[in-house]
Amino acid sequence: MTRHTWSKPAAHVPEGPLQKPKLRNQKLLNIWRLTSRIGLGLTMFFGFFSLSYWLCQVIYKWADFHPGGFLNQMIIVAGALILAILGGAITSRVAVPKQRAMWQPLFNAFRQIAKGNFDVHLDADMIKEPGGDRHPFRRLVYSINDMAQELSKLEQMRQEFISNVSHEIQSPLTSMAGFAATLKSGGITVDQQKRYLDIIETESKRLSRLSDNLLKLTSLESGHHPFHPETYRLDRQLREVVLACEPMWVEKQIQIDVGAEHLSIVADKDLLSQVWLNLVVNAIKFTRPGGSIVIRAKADSEEVTVNVTDTGVGMTQEDASRIFERFFKADKAHSHRALGSGLGLSIAKKIIDLHDGYVQVETEFGTGSTFTVTLPVLSPKTPSKG
Repeated sequence: MTRHTWSKPAAHVPEGPLQKPKLRNQKLLNIWRLTSRIGLGLTMFFGFFSLSYWLCQVIYKWADFHPGGFLNQMIIVAGALILAILGGAITSRVAVPKQRAMWQPLFNAFRQIAKGNFDVHLDADMIKEPGGDRHPFRRLVYSINDMAQELSKLEQMRQEFISNVSHEIQSPLTSMAGFAATLKSGGITVDQQKRYLDIIETESKRLSRLSDNLLKLTSLESGHHPFHPETYRLDRQLREVVLACEPMWVEKQIQIDVGAEHLSIVADKDLLSQVWLNLVVNAIKFTRPGGSIVIRAKADSEEVTVNVTDTGVGMTQEDASRIFERFFKADKAHSHRALGSGLGLSIAKKIIDLHDGYVQVETEFGTGSTFTVTLPVLSPKTPSKG
């Protein structure tokens, strides 16, 4: 038995975060930075001044030279400035090439990503500084690699999405164009005309459903889809969905058993209705004639759990791990009988996410599947009273 669980991803928190001063606001942070820089500058100034004073004393003793007080101070200050300039020049000659060698690969990686080339992988071992994986440069390298990998996945998903949409649209359009051309040419019987017109009507409805589902999925993914929670009887809703699907399961002589307690939930009724409809239709579609579907619902003080179990064809582990992806269709050997767009379960998962719930799939190839939806009793977007 294969089990896969999908829920809203938690926010990623990098391991071993860099230590920063815990200041209350930006103003204090700016004061802290300014103070640090002033302190560093004063430390360097007094360091060069002390070194200049020591060198002057050595030179005076060696040259048997004894300048007056003011001249002595001017010589020491001038020496400090010369030492500072020399120190800066030496540091720039040594440190800048090293810094450039560290930064240049990062800049090149950003340029490639900006051009749309996400095949980027930086070697963290090029950072020869102490600190291991906690060194800021190494952390930056890991972040760039992770970002490039995620962008590469998104680009692949985008290309697959475009390819799938094109295929889903092209297939019914080709069918409709072919039958329309046949009708236009004439020379067919009235029964053939009726059959061809029925096919054109079916394909046009399929295109309409695809368009509606794409718009709904886009709206759900944007995070701005209307959400109207209300208190209602979930057990009644499940029975209403099964009743709406009666022609489908009666035609295949499938037995459906609905066992639901008298339970209420605060959620968006219309959205959850589509979740149950998608799950039930999916179960009917892949259950063999004469099979059975069992729907169970139960609740405690915090959560509601709904199980939809079928005796269908089941799924492989690979299919189960991708079942909620857009346009993915499991059991491709039966896809010629399944006229769905492959968006139903993606929409269902987005709706479940919107309710702060999660969905779990247990399946065994050739035996059947169980979809388990767990939702909070109270909608996460319900305003608290009092």
